[in-house]
Amino acid sequence: MSQSEPVASGSMRTLVIGVLTVVLVLGLALVMFAVSNAISPDTGPVNALANSDDACVTCHRNSTPGIVVQYGHSSMAAANVRCVDCHEVASDYPAAVEHEGTWVLGSPTTAMCQECHQAETAQYNASRHGLPAYAAVFGTEGLSEELLAVYEAIPEGSFAPDKSRNAIAALEGPDMTRFTCEGCHNIGRPAPDGSVGQCQKCHLRHEFSLEQARRPETCNACHIGPDHPQWEIYQESPHGIAYATLGDSWNWEAEPGTLTTADFPAPTCAICHMSGFGATGTTHDVGDRLTWYLFAPISERRPAYQDNTVRMQTVCRECHNENFIDSFYTDADRMVEAVNAWVVESDEIMQPLKDQGLLTAAAFDEPIDFTYFDLWHHWGRTAKFGAWMQGPDYSQWHGAYEMLRELAVLREETAARLAEAAGTTETPAESSGG
Repeated sequence: MSQSEPVASGSMRTLVIGVLTVVLVLGLALVMFAVSNAISPDTGPVNALANSDDACVTCHRNSTPGIVVQYGHSSMAAANVRCVDCHEVASDYPAAVEHEGTWVLGSPTTAMCQECHQAETAQYNASRHGLPAYAAVFGTEGLSEELLAVYEAIPEGSFAPDKSRNAIAALEGPDMTRFTCEGCHNIGRPAPDGSVGQCQKCHLRHEFSLEQARRPETCNACHIGPDHPQWEIYQESPHGIAYATLGDSWNWEAEPGTLTTADFPAPTCAICHMSGFGATGTTHDVGDRLTWYLFAPISERRPAYQDNTVRMQTVCRECHNENFIDSFYTDADRMVEAVNAWVVESDEIMQPLKDQGLLTAAAFDEPIDFTYFDLWHHWGRTAKFGAWMQGPDYSQWHGAYEMLRELAVLREETAARLAEAAGTTETPAESSGG
């Protein structure tokens, strides 16, 4: 070995170390650049209006900057849908107001949405979120002949209780219902232009986020409380637990109509009732996959329940096998029929009071009216919802148990009134030795 070889070897090591140092420094620089960009306040969703010189955008950047930012992040802005495309109308358009040399609607109606979303609007108009939601509080009085025909063509529109104004809302009056019933039931309110509904109840303006519309918290705005506690039931169900623990990793922005278990390993409200999932197509008719009228005092199967069942079970099959699904549906059907039987029993308990004129004609002016109403409207419905959504606590302690308690109260109250009317202090049970 020559004396020059160790020198060459040392030079080579120095060169390698130098190269590695340069690579390491460059790598660290790239990492720091990426991190700084990730936490920079300038990053975030692409703003399609960032460089817009549209007159509406320019003005509203000053007057309502939050709206401009929200809309700039929307898919509609990215598709070059302008403010005037949704807001600007003719001067004689119903509810139009003059604004900056033109005429606008402060809140675009469903007729505006229909210009681009025809299928979704048609499905929505055929759903319980349409006119039936409004009529459940305000009745059908005041609907035009055209709207009444639309209402009665909807399955829920043939349901007698929905054709009269809700007595509770009538008792509360508009000063209350403005902040109570209307907050949810106006989702089906007719607009001055004759179109129906408020799309913004589910698609909050102005971002129109897919994630927001798909998150169960959005449905929670209305589907909550003692008479329809779907949100609470969902939270305690296996599906809700999966969402609470894993949902942040789900693909909330997936393209509509393409969703699979890879995007959503467990369902949300939208997956079961609206989203295109697996082989089931997207719909804006929230009753399109339901078997029963669960909201009714005595539930009946929907006219097309066989087809509805197939659509819902197709969603279920993405995760569950046939045996589980068939067994679950059989058991849930029986549960609905059991609840129906208790409601029928409550009707039979009350009937002698009606036959003998021992109830006042006014609605909700006696405690027994509230007991009778709560039995089906709160506890009966909750028991049924809990069964179908797999929330046992709501089926039991907020459902079946409460129904049994109210039945006992009704029996006692009815017996006392009948005894008083007969001129005796003994109840029928006491006089018969019961």
